[in-house]
Amino acid sequence: MARWVRSVVMVLAMLLLPMVVESKIRHYNFTVVIKNFTRLCASKPLVTVNGKFPGPTLYAREDDTVLVRLVNNVPYNITIHWHGIRQLRTGWSDGPAYVTQCPVQTGETYTYNFNITGQRGTLLWHAHITWLRATVHGAIVILPKRGVPYPFPKPDHEKTIILGEWWKSDVDAVMNQWTQTGLPPNVSDAHTINGYTGLVPNCSTSTGYTLHVEPGKTYLLRIINAALNEDLFFKIAKHEFTVVEVDACYVKPFKTDTVYIAPGQTTNVLLTADQKAGKYLMAISPFMDTIVAVDNQTATSTVQYKNTDAYTTTILTTLPAVNATPATNSFIESLRSLNSAKYPALVPLDIDHSLLFVVGVGVNNCSTCVNGSRVVAGINNVTFVMPTTSLLQAHYYNISGVFTTDFPGKPVTPYNYTGNNSLTNIQITNGTKVYPLEYNSTVQVVIQGNSVIAPESHPIHLHGFNFFVVGKGIANFDPVNDPKKFNLVDPVERNTLNVPTAGWTAIRFRADNPGVWFLHCHLEVHTTWGLKMAFLVGNGKGPNESIIAPPKDLPTC
Repeated sequence: MARWVRSVVMVLAMLLLPMVVESKIRHYNFTVVIKNFTRLCASKPLVTVNGKFPGPTLYAREDDTVLVRLVNNVPYNITIHWHGIRQLRTGWSDGPAYVTQCPVQTGETYTYNFNITGQRGTLLWHAHITWLRATVHGAIVILPKRGVPYPFPKPDHEKTIILGEWWKSDVDAVMNQWTQTGLPPNVSDAHTINGYTGLVPNCSTSTGYTLHVEPGKTYLLRIINAALNEDLFFKIAKHEFTVVEVDACYVKPFKTDTVYIAPGQTTNVLLTADQKAGKYLMAISPFMDTIVAVDNQTATSTVQYKNTDAYTTTILTTLPAVNATPATNSFIESLRSLNSAKYPALVPLDIDHSLLFVVGVGVNNCSTCVNGSRVVAGINNVTFVMPTTSLLQAHYYNISGVFTTDFPGKPVTPYNYTGNNSLTNIQITNGTKVYPLEYNSTVQVVIQGNSVIAPESHPIHLHGFNFFVVGKGIANFDPVNDPKKFNLVDPVERNTLNVPTAGWTAIRFRADNPGVWFLHCHLEVHTTWGLKMAFLVGNGKGPNESIIAPPKDLPTC
């Protein structure tokens, strides 16, 4: 009898085993080292993870736990941000320096420990201190739970396409240019596709990435914009894409021949190799619809069909003009949440906090700078000053004097934000201010661009949350009439949005993640200038709605 019982128990255990091992612990070692790379016919040392540029891809499944042991072997402080990972109650692993942690100093280690809860798709990881994310970045690929299909036709293959920028000089030197002169830093010297520039003037040995395809096969391209400062167009000659996901959120599929993607954003598309055998140009180029300087260098690569002769002429394509605003609007306005029974769009309808954040640049006096002034940026006329103790530690341990909770929920002095008037500059104040939110409260933020000095598009990233983009428009937001046109049924869900040039974008989210969460422009130059702030979300009821205790190896400042 006992033997029979043991047999039954063993059979039941085997049947239950798939459910027990569904979630795994994924271990990664990220060692930060310097390695020489050659691009544009010149070599230079790069700060990298594991000697790779771009860095290694982090693979996991929905609901897995990820542990990444970071070892810093370079003479720079370092942190890593897992861009788009919700970090539910685990703000200590979010990564922005002096916001959720002190940086990992030379010779030190730190283990990031987080769970991937209810997320699947493509995200990215990158350094989140100074301008090191120029070369310290890589892909995050989150697969659905085993046995759960994609909500679109299963592709035959999957490929990751990481877009970036390349400077001939050291990127820290580029950043320090602003610190020393007060003037905008130089733009990059080239763009890259999976780390390669492709053919460029004055360097005949420059090579590009090649995507090998087979006729009739369908490929899921996981496209990531890891560039520091530029929105990009992505295109493949003679081919069309079906967009199925952005920022690790499924969307209603739509077709396009041009992908528009801002820094920090990800886009998954299906590409079917449905053309005749040959080589087809794959290329990226910048978007900028105002007077701000950009790197006009097009990065090129190749889609090559199987059994194509190596000397076959590459079929070319025409990329949108640098100021092709209609192309960006068409792409953005085509994005809709899937909003299915399995993947609903849970848009907050009743709002507890209705905020207006005006973003833009200004000029402050600087006696040691060129022209006696320094370009700065801010939100609601506040340029954020990074503390020397992390905000999350100060909040958790109740350390006074690190930040204040009086970040303005609207401009202190309203003005005609996008008007063509005599206003050419606004003096911006400095401060380390956060905006407090109650746990589980609902938030609407209208992010309004301005026309001070120069109107410009802003890719804004919110840590710790996804949000729904419920509306956008040009000129000044009208609080009476514009909300009547909000999409509250199937708005796209993202973690990084686009504020149009001299326009506005409205988002909604639920503050169900306790901690301190950064909101900032993902143009690194604007973040450096101070276009950033933080939300402080309080604990809810009980331990499951509260920040977990900090890890023992949390770095110290």
